[in-house]
Amino acid sequence: MNLKRTTVAIVGLGYVGLPLAIRCRECGYNVVGFDLDSQKIKSIKKGKIPFKEKFVEDRKEFLGKITATDSPQQLKKADIVLICVPTPVDKQFYPDLGPLKSAVQTVIKNHKPDQLIIIESTINPGVCEEVIRPLFYGAGLKNGKDYFLAHCPERIDPGNKDWDVINIPRVVGSLSRKGLRRAISFYSSIIDGEIHPMRSIREAEAVKVVENSFRDINIAFVNELAKSFDQMNIDVKDVIEGAATKPFAFMPHFPGRGVGGHCIPVDPYYLIEQAKKEGFDHHLLRVAREVNNSMPSYTVELLQDLLNEVKLPMKGTPIGVMGLSYKANIDDLRESPSLKIIKELEKKKAKIIKYDPFISKMSNVSSTRELLRKSKVLILVTNHSEFLELDETEFKKYGIKAIVDGMNCLNAGKIKRLGIKYHGIGRK
Repeated sequence: MNLKRTTVAIVGLGYVGLPLAIRCRECGYNVVGFDLDSQKIKSIKKGKIPFKEKFVEDRKEFLGKITATDSPQQLKKADIVLICVPTPVDKQFYPDLGPLKSAVQTVIKNHKPDQLIIIESTINPGVCEEVIRPLFYGAGLKNGKDYFLAHCPERIDPGNKDWDVINIPRVVGSLSRKGLRRAISFYSSIIDGEIHPMRSIREAEAVKVVENSFRDINIAFVNELAKSFDQMNIDVKDVIEGAATKPFAFMPHFPGRGVGGHCIPVDPYYLIEQAKKEGFDHHLLRVAREVNNSMPSYTVELLQDLLNEVKLPMKGTPIGVMGLSYKANIDDLRESPSLKIIKELEKKKAKIIKYDPFISKMSNVSSTRELLRKSKVLILVTNHSEFLELDETEFKKYGIKAIVDGMNCLNAGKIKRLGIKYHGIGRK
């Protein structure tokens, strides 16, 4: 493959697509980055990163070497097209393939003969064969002749310092042997990690939803343990750390204020709904989702208990929400439990003080100390380094009466010794 003569188009320049575009350009490919968000395109053209991501920040010089565009006609130049658009669920948790189908139709309208088209978006088993291939067929395009369809589910973990687009192993499936060979050849040119071929494209589709369903189930298990052990006056974090001393057959997961991000709270529904169409009920997956979806409300219930102890009403009391993003040290709000927690507090007429060092536009104070100064009680939602570096005496200094530790990351003993009421998720 002559990289300098090969053009790769990335459809969707978000947390998945932009790092891929950067990596492809770094490896010598000509890169077209397509996104419908014109503001994002303008930012990239100016060399500005549209979101916080270390991998992109470390390779910022490559931003200006990408042909960033909101013009779909640019896709006609591409020999390889990677589709990296969201696959969300609606308010009833039903999979929404609208963005993916729209992206595929855009690619079809701007098709180049012999294109290799790779879906990186997370999808349930059967989507490539039952949804995407018929779109091409309807346009008179035959797989294995006019185009080659493959699926390589993304494995981006925003904010992870150890694993990124270069070294994370990948799985690949295709509708044809030639498509599989071409996809493996492409990924081998940009990724140092293992490229694992799957026997079918349907198996490749199943891999990602299984990965994240596994995590969702285990998180639901420890979240339920947290609720149970709270009644038994057992510290769930201590128990899990004790169980983790077993050198085999146990993988520690920890409870928290709810599950966020675009993958774990979403992907299980794709498997649930597809299995339902085939006549199978994923009871365990449904229950796990119910447990994890209940955690933001449970966190607010814990706060209500602490307010009762310090004799403060929920209505009108200034409550500091520490963190808005779904995980530490990034600005990603997708499916963040903080949004649900804030909505619960709003229903109860609390006065909400919000601060996230990475999301200033949604914060209504400008610093951690301003948040402490204006709050009576706190909910720690996101374990940003800035919050963890605080000395606990700062809480006492600013007159904080009670703290709900939604990530079990604060020094509970020291906080309680300062006379501040404390409650974690499964720890008192």
